[in-house]
Amino acid sequence: MFSHLKEEIAVVFERDPAARNTWEVITCYPGLHALLVHRLAHFLWGERLRWLARMVSHIGRWLTGIEIHPGAQIGQRFFIDHGMGVVIGETAEIGDDCTLYHGVTLGGTSWNKGKRHPTLGNGVVLGAGAKVLGPIKIGDRARVGSNAVVVKDVPAGATAIGIPARIIAEQAGDVGGFSAYAVGSDMNDPIAKAIHELIDHSVSTDQRLEQILEQLKQLGVDCGKVGKREGFDANYLNRIVD
Repeated sequence: MFSHLKEEIAVVFERDPAARNTWEVITCYPGLHALLVHRLAHFLWGERLRWLARMVSHIGRWLTGIEIHPGAQIGQRFFIDHGMGVVIGETAEIGDDCTLYHGVTLGGTSWNKGKRHPTLGNGVVLGAGAKVLGPIKIGDRARVGSNAVVVKDVPAGATAIGIPARIIAEQAGDVGGFSAYAVGSDMNDPIAKAIHELIDHSVSTDQRLEQILEQLKQLGVDCGKVGKREGFDANYLNRIVD
């Protein structure tokens, strides 16, 4: 028991640079408090003391602002940073070494009994405000960006962002393999990238047309007033998209 407690405290120092000493972590970290209360509530739930388990969980919610159903299964070295507004449903399953930031919801999309909440693999990071809904699976070491809404499975090692969430390609070089608030080295929206490519293509086409017109003029062809479009500023459009 005490070895597990020491492990949970060590995780705080590992993932929160603001942690200064053990006493501060024990007394001032609601994420740790919520986890310890859940361990007790989950034990009572397993012993079929369901009302008592719910009451312990309710007290933990009142003290920390973090709501974890006693039926939820949580692995080792679990860390909730800040924590306010976190909701974890009854049939949620969380692997080892996972990190959740404030406002995260592991919720259900059905009123039917049975498995209706997400399953998180090992080493998953969910950014602030992320919503993971339904009996879906988030693969090992996957990351979900802040405020994303995930309703489909996320493969292992992938990063999901947006509403609804979509998978984006990651560039190598994330420091330490962990990014605060689930922000990777390249979080550009693929839609914005596509718009940038269209703008670049349009600029390239304009340049080619100008070259063709210059060649025609040198050959004595009257091209009239056809030329570069007035007022077109690719840099301005790029700034708008960004």
